[in-house]
Amino acid sequence: MVTRDEKTPGQGTNVVLDITDEVCPLTFVRTKLLIERMGPGETAEVLLRGAEPLANVPRAVVGLGHHVLELAPLVESGEGGTGIHRMRIRKSPG
Repeated sequence: MVTRDEKTPGQGTNVVLDITDEVCPLTFVRTKLLIERMGPGETAEVLLRGAEPLANVPRAVVGLGHHVLELAPLVESGEGGTGIHRMRIRKSPG
């Protein structure tokens, strides 16, 4: 379970999006909608869970021309490493 502190934006982060209860393709759709609302250079933290979102969402963000600054586990769950992860992204300037 994600605690309140984990949903609070870190230093230099504009917003946190929690998609831990979503399934693909909604994980990417919600992330893309967030990016569309962000200004150039703004950063966001996206909380995600599961092997499929962990593989697909970061790849899709980069495919759209934006930057994945960090992808780190918050909560591990078993050997697959499919617990909750925090992905920090930055919207490209152009």
